[in-house]
Amino acid sequence: MTDIWRHAQWWAADYAYAVRRQLAGLLSRTGPATYSRPRQPRRPPVLILPGVYESWRFLEPLARGLYHHGHPVHVVAPLGFNRGSVPDMADLAAATLTETDLTGVVLIAHSKGGLIGKSLMGRPDVRDRVLGMVAVNSPFSGSPYARWLPLRSVRAFLPDDEVITALAAQQADNSRIVSAATGFDPHIPAGSELPGARNVRLATPGHFRALTDPELLPLLLRELDRFAVNRDDHA
Repeated sequence: MTDIWRHAQWWAADYAYAVRRQLAGLLSRTGPATYSRPRQPRRPPVLILPGVYESWRFLEPLARGLYHHGHPVHVVAPLGFNRGSVPDMADLAAATLTETDLTGVVLIAHSKGGLIGKSLMGRPDVRDRVLGMVAVNSPFSGSPYARWLPLRSVRAFLPDDEVITALAAQQADNSRIVSAATGFDPHIPAGSELPGARNVRLATPGHFRALTDPELLPLLLRELDRFAVNRDDHA
């Protein structure tokens, strides 16, 4: 009974955080280009990819932290609240990469954003522009809970969905992915472990609250530096 009560508390705190972030995003007056101006040219640029029903502002605290550490942070404004299919959203993200001529970019993704990012990494038109990705609580193997909601945008996360299975078979880029996940994710009961990727455990429980984990920003900064070193070593 203790575990059930603890999980219920975590679940409530998770959704309370999500509501606060959605409201903060709606009230935010920052524009899509706010964090894109380079401060240190040698720092890899970042493209952030939010989850389903999240705008880019849902990840604004991370964008702000990365920007203050010298990384220009770009967003895919046309994603809106990210309700479209993964292939369609990947098309929009690919267009942003090409239109802004971003190269040597690292993808920072949450949830569905990780699927969009992996799709980008497998596309011959933009894959060479991407150094790698750090994905937080991404359903790389889908989620059985998706069958509970009769929404196309959510049912796309079923483990046997054709996009999920196609991305699972796309393993060549897994070594360029860091999958950061919490031990308790009420949306992804099987977790976010990705074979061949660097899998990292975050201490903060919750699908959304993992974004507040005090070790997440330091992890992102370390991985950005690592991707940059690997790029320079292979230049």
